[in-house]
Amino acid sequence: MNRKLLVICMTSSLIVGAGGTYIGMNIWEENKTKSDSAANSNATVLSKVDKAYNLILNNYVEKVDKAELEEGAIKGMLSTLDDPYSVYMDKDSAKQFEQALDSSFEGIGAEISAEDDKVIIVSPIKDSPAEKAGIKANDEIVKVDGESVQGFDLYDVTQKIRGEKGTKVELEIVRQGLEKPLQIAVVRDEVPQITVHSSVKREGGENIGYIEITSFSQETASEFHKALQEQEQQGIAGLILDVRGNPGGLLTSVNEILGEFVTLDKPYVQIEHRDGETEQFYSDLKQKKDYPVVVLVDNGSASASEIMAGAMKEAENYTLIGEKTFGKGTVQQAVPMEDGSKIKLTLFKWLTPDGNWIHKKGIEPNLEVEKSALYKTHPLQIEKTLKREMNTEQVKYAQEILTSLGYRTDRQDGYFSSQTEIAVKAFQGSNNLTETGTIDANTAEKMQQAVRTEMQKDENDMQLQTALRYIVN
Repeated sequence: MNRKLLVICMTSSLIVGAGGTYIGMNIWEENKTKSDSAANSNATVLSKVDKAYNLILNNYVEKVDKAELEEGAIKGMLSTLDDPYSVYMDKDSAKQFEQALDSSFEGIGAEISAEDDKVIIVSPIKDSPAEKAGIKANDEIVKVDGESVQGFDLYDVTQKIRGEKGTKVELEIVRQGLEKPLQIAVVRDEVPQITVHSSVKREGGENIGYIEITSFSQETASEFHKALQEQEQQGIAGLILDVRGNPGGLLTSVNEILGEFVTLDKPYVQIEHRDGETEQFYSDLKQKKDYPVVVLVDNGSASASEIMAGAMKEAENYTLIGEKTFGKGTVQQAVPMEDGSKIKLTLFKWLTPDGNWIHKKGIEPNLEVEKSALYKTHPLQIEKTLKREMNTEQVKYAQEILTSLGYRTDRQDGYFSSQTEIAVKAFQGSNNLTETGTIDANTAEKMQQAVRTEMQKDENDMQLQTALRYIVN
């Protein structure tokens, strides 16, 4: 029974990067020793690579930059793996990779991955520029600043998206269910890594603890323990753990948190090596909580969040509520190079307590609950004012927003009807706008602000409401 601390980092990759799981150097050194023993047998292959390198460096018709040639060779080798989570990071990218796990970093605040030659948003970070701009989990990025990402590897795409605070990046997004791509402008900013948000909610005359974990960073476990202790001192009758939209982070944090809930009877995670051998990792907890615990998940719950969800569901039979998770079941190692760059390479698979590999499958909740219409609206892009008799997809998005906010429209097919005009006037009147009945950029922004405000209200969160009722009933 292996009870050693598993040092794994489920990185949210830049948080615009190649997300995944990343393992501590102690395990890497063990593998390095094994690989060194096979060095002699690989000498012929290496001499071939060396010959090609020198041939190009010294004889190509134009002068070749040595560093670029070396980096190109590394990228080329990694590209043959057909694994979006195995990537090369130059010095700057490696630094940003580490900063993404600190208290804050600059960027748009969204993890991206590659799937079937598509660049996919895993999840935007809570209150990040990406979330505020309307980017959602499973959005596909097809263009960055007007340039197609087709044919670019994930590293190159992240380089295009990254930038300094205050600068803007234009993303063209394909979203399932929409006929045309969305053009979304995101202003890069500092993304604070305040990862634990807690409160005590009242339901059925009981105090119910609520702790949201937005990612797993350096301070998450200590923040969590403090929040939980404060809530337990108030005598909570149950606890809701919310990892919706959580793209991952450090498993050291997950390990410490799971130590509060998963007993030593079953492993909280298993690691499968390339030879098929598995290691099981356990907590030291002898007795579970004396109150019910539920976990909220959705399709933006990825990587470390899924380790938590899988452990809670399979090891202790805690209930998961929400939607199926993202499906990220591999483990990476970020190996530093001499010049400060890094290679992040997939080394292992991780399995749930029952030995399930959830990669590209996700984890099904015990109680499936969809989000309300508020959470399914799309950002408006007003190039010209929307008005009566127009029939466009933007009008359709506006009708969906108005309906989700409680303003009745007779249709949601994109035709700007007289009833739609009445609904727009009603919204404008309620928000101190001139009641024109048309939607200009100012009205559109107010509508989107109203959606964001309503989304933050507990009563509009059907998954949360289900969890509260589940605990008290």
